[in-house]
Amino acid sequence: MRMFGRKQNRNYGLTLCGGWKTLAILLLVPSLPRTSAQAADQPVLAQKIQQLTDAMTKVQTQLEQSQQQLDEMRKELTVLRSQMPQDEAVPPLAQTNSTPSPVSASPEEPPGSKETAIQDLEEHQTVLDSEIATHEQSKVESESKYPIKITGMVLLNGFVNTAAVDVAANPALATGGQGSGGASVRQTTLGFDARGPHLFGANSSADLRMDFYGSAAASASAATYSGLYNTSTGLLRLRTAHAGLYWDRTEIYFALDRPILSADAPTSLTAASVPALAWSGNLWTWNPQVGITQKIGAIESRGVQLQAAMIDVGDAPLTPPTSPSGSSNPTPPSSAEHSSRPGVEARVALLGSEQADDRNQIGAGGYFARHASSLGNRYDSWAATLDARLLLVAHLQFSGSAYRGLALGGLGAGGYKDFAYSPNTNTGGYYFRPLNDAGGWAQLKEKVNDRLEFNEAYGMDNVFANDLRRYFVYDGSVAQNLARNRTFTANVIYSPSAYLLFSLEYRYLESAPVVGVPNASNIIGLGAGYKF
Repeated sequence: MRMFGRKQNRNYGLTLCGGWKTLAILLLVPSLPRTSAQAADQPVLAQKIQQLTDAMTKVQTQLEQSQQQLDEMRKELTVLRSQMPQDEAVPPLAQTNSTPSPVSASPEEPPGSKETAIQDLEEHQTVLDSEIATHEQSKVESESKYPIKITGMVLLNGFVNTAAVDVAANPALATGGQGSGGASVRQTTLGFDARGPHLFGANSSADLRMDFYGSAAASASAATYSGLYNTSTGLLRLRTAHAGLYWDRTEIYFALDRPILSADAPTSLTAASVPALAWSGNLWTWNPQVGITQKIGAIESRGVQLQAAMIDVGDAPLTPPTSPSGSSNPTPPSSAEHSSRPGVEARVALLGSEQADDRNQIGAGGYFARHASSLGNRYDSWAATLDARLLLVAHLQFSGSAYRGLALGGLGAGGYKDFAYSPNTNTGGYYFRPLNDAGGWAQLKEKVNDRLEFNEAYGMDNVFANDLRRYFVYDGSVAQNLARNRTFTANVIYSPSAYLLFSLEYRYLESAPVVGVPNASNIIGLGAGYKF
């Protein structure tokens, strides 16, 4: 029994050791699949991390491309803005909206960064398209496909004249008698500005200006005189025109405008149909010209300006279009055209440095033209001129011109006439004398700012009394016997915006015949203009 008992205990120990081993195996067996699964999942996890990295790299690349597109659009917008007029320029893009935030690869990157950048890009493109469309609407298409701009000013002027004048709305001559008052819109102007191709290294352009101050009937007054013929027969009247090629220092042009001897003109809002101080020292008449201008020296610095032109000078208003015994011609050639030789004019000016789109200048000029009148007499007209524009202190500017010449009615002087004449009963011909003349004008301008300015000016045209006295016409018009015409004017011009102008002006006219008492008139004028 003892032997049996010992054997049993030995087997029990073996059984117990085997049980512990079995239990350990059973405990280890479930852990083996988990370890194998973790080892198998490691490549999958690395693949997902690589995919996320690639996606972030792709997003980074797309954002960089969007940034490049924004930069390109900004450059294109800058080029377009430089090509557009100043008042139509596209406003600059806001840097806070156009520049995206730096791209970050961190997990905190906002998920909508790409969408935000694309939305900003679309918004800027919409703004750019709108501005381009607005710019295209401002272009008036022409036959040449180059842009044309319509410009002008609707001008209302009211007036009160204390004594009779030649033209109530815009007088240049006092005639004596009862005064007048009223209002007019016939000084309204209409114009076209054209920009052409780039030719021979020069810019080309042209412009045209008209008003509504013509007359339904032929007249010899200053109101309808345009410097060509004194037979205006329509309400719409041609004023000035220019066309030419323009290099940096050289201009070649043809024009209908005042002579190059008259580089400046007095400032007035109520005197537009006939410029201020016309027939009182201002050589203003619009005549056809072909000319050239050459600047010697740097463009914006001091230098010398040379000008020369050929001019077709019209007859003065009181020049007889035909011989009193001849037949009339509705459009007769002028006395200068009868001579078959064009007039010539030249001017030399010393220029100061450019200051705020203006500069000092002092000039001297000369003019000469041959004439053959319908009365059968030949004569020469000539003039020598001096002009100046000086920028003074305290916003003051002085400008003016002076002349001395012979037979200057075609340029806007001489008391509406080039010569005086009277019948010769002995020969059946005419006594004839070209009239010597001298005059000029001066203006002081005070430009307080871009909206307000004051102007005071004085001008005089004086025909030599010794030339005219022997040709005095009894019961003749004031203009026929006019020897001296003087005008003093002062005005204030206020512009609350770039398109609106208002003016109050005072003028004093004194017109003296060669024999008799001068006529005088006080003129108070109001002007309101809308520029377009």
